[in-house]
Amino acid sequence: MEKKPAFSFDNLETAFAHLSDEEMKKMQGLFQLLGYPILVKAGIWFTRMAFSVGLPIDKWVRETVFRQFCGGEHIADCRPTIQRLARFGVRSVLDYAVEGKKDEVGFSAAMDEIIRTIQEARTNENLPFAVFKVSGIADSMLLAQAQAGQHLSEEARQQLAKGKERFMAICQAAFQSKVRIMVDGEESWFQGVIDEWSREAMRRFNTQSAIIFNTFQLYRKDMLRNLKDAHLDAVTRGYFLGAKLVRGAYMEKEREAAAYRGYPDPIHKTKADTDEAFNKALQFCINNKQRVSVVNGSHNELSNTILAELTDLHGLSRNDERVYFSQLYGMSDPISFNLAQAGFNVIKYLPYGPVKEVLPYLGRRAKENSGISGQTGRELKLIKQEIRRRKNLPEFPTIA
Repeated sequence: MEKKPAFSFDNLETAFAHLSDEEMKKMQGLFQLLGYPILVKAGIWFTRMAFSVGLPIDKWVRETVFRQFCGGEHIADCRPTIQRLARFGVRSVLDYAVEGKKDEVGFSAAMDEIIRTIQEARTNENLPFAVFKVSGIADSMLLAQAQAGQHLSEEARQQLAKGKERFMAICQAAFQSKVRIMVDGEESWFQGVIDEWSREAMRRFNTQSAIIFNTFQLYRKDMLRNLKDAHLDAVTRGYFLGAKLVRGAYMEKEREAAAYRGYPDPIHKTKADTDEAFNKALQFCINNKQRVSVVNGSHNELSNTILAELTDLHGLSRNDERVYFSQLYGMSDPISFNLAQAGFNVIKYLPYGPVKEVLPYLGRRAKENSGISGQTGRELKLIKQEIRRRKNLPEFPTIA
């Protein structure tokens, strides 16, 4: 058997080879700022206020957080970044990151843009997936009311039906274009409807391979069971399950909602419990690889190592199309680029949209990276190490 090359997330030359010295310096400056949560919180508030009153801060936002975490304002703007990442073995997923369009006109416009990302992927091998959020094409309030079993007026039922029509139209477009598409996970109080629509789409379109991928947020106590139930449905009905695994994105909101509404907290009590569920889910997917394709949406080194080792242990090719690793653009490059160099399938979520309209997305990324003890601390340490390596400086310079 051919020996597969070892890999290490500590290879910083590989991790940052796609960035120039100037880009490294700018990234260092940004992550240093993100290391102060108070500044991050104040900056988010000021940016929203400034845009609302028309202050000219567009250029500043564009040259800082937008440049770090987004590919551009339009699909065409993203193409150079897609090509640059591809030169290092990392492919992309166009993510239309505009939020807050809560009427039929906005929902239809979002659907049209998502379909344009599918059309772009159809002709670009470096875009193996597309992605969308259901709350961008359907009213989340109606979704929640439907999940709760509340009575809906005739008008509300028609609006909900239109949302489902848009959902299925996107899935149909992906199927016809032979482009895999991920349905992003959302809040638990309407995720059940998303799961229902996703199952219906998978039964219709995943008969030959996994085209539609639903998201499983493993910080939820019931999610490992949900994954196994989804697999059982796929086996019983004869289709292929597409599963994107993430830890979860709405922990504080979920806990606040549970406390306010008086139902049990759906989130695992500890991070260790979430990690255990997540890694068990990876194991389950690989154990059932004949029926399951998995996207590992994780910035956790251990979870990525586990999936890489499982891929090798099961005798799979490292570029087997049933197994993908996924991280966000602008984050965790040591994971993404080292996995890609070792021959694994790696994709970066590449958000795009008008600067003002992607502010909610940028705010979440800034919060997620704030605090020197969290993601920022890890990112900043590695950035500094690579800058020193390029200058041929010792890691710990002597003091004169």
